[in-house]
Amino acid sequence: MLPQSEVAAGIQQELLDFAALVRSLEDGEFARPSRCDGWTVGDVASHVIGSFADITSGRIEGQDTPEVTARQVAERRGRTAAELADELDHVTRRAVRMLASFDDEAWAAQAPGGYDLTLGQAMEAFWCGTYVHADDIRAAIGRPSERGPGLRASVHHVADLLGLKGWGPAVLALDGLDELRISAGHESAAPRITGDPLAFLLAATGRADPAPLGLDPTVNVYA
Repeated sequence: MLPQSEVAAGIQQELLDFAALVRSLEDGEFARPSRCDGWTVGDVASHVIGSFADITSGRIEGQDTPEVTARQVAERRGRTAAELADELDHVTRRAVRMLASFDDEAWAAQAPGGYDLTLGQAMEAFWCGTYVHADDIRAAIGRPSERGPGLRASVHHVADLLGLKGWGPAVLALDGLDELRISAGHESAAPRITGDPLAFLLAATGRADPAPLGLDPTVNVYA
């Protein structure tokens, strides 16, 4: 896992950047379809903001299930981009206080809500989700992808999930990132996966064809 201080600071900055992205959306962009099946750009933004609104209010159960994501979107339907960004500004302040309240023991303990992740891994998951959904929005409105700490954290999170689902062994040797070994509980010869980390992340989250990376659909952590 990434250090707690890095994750806490990274989530704060990712949320600030996400709010700025949402606030910049014009009405036509807000209504465009996204690569998330059946969702507009506004729906994607509503889900991200709703997720953090939920967890900072203690509504932990069912995050990322179809029922909860549908509720998060429905609760915000009809709001403007500016109104959603204003909500996220408020939620971000709560998230910063929440992240600062976790001690080392809590960070390493199982996440509440019955998830098979530590609290630290769960927070990485929320960082990854925010980064990837920001890229969903940029892709829908024709803006270029952005890289940086969110991409690195997302690759780390996906590597964790692949190990948990028994995928591998493999070594992720992606451009510009530290190498990550996915052992899946055994130490046999591991192929090296190279190339663009964003291309890998999009393939591993079901958003792009994994074949150009020499991978098959089993790399999709959501399959």
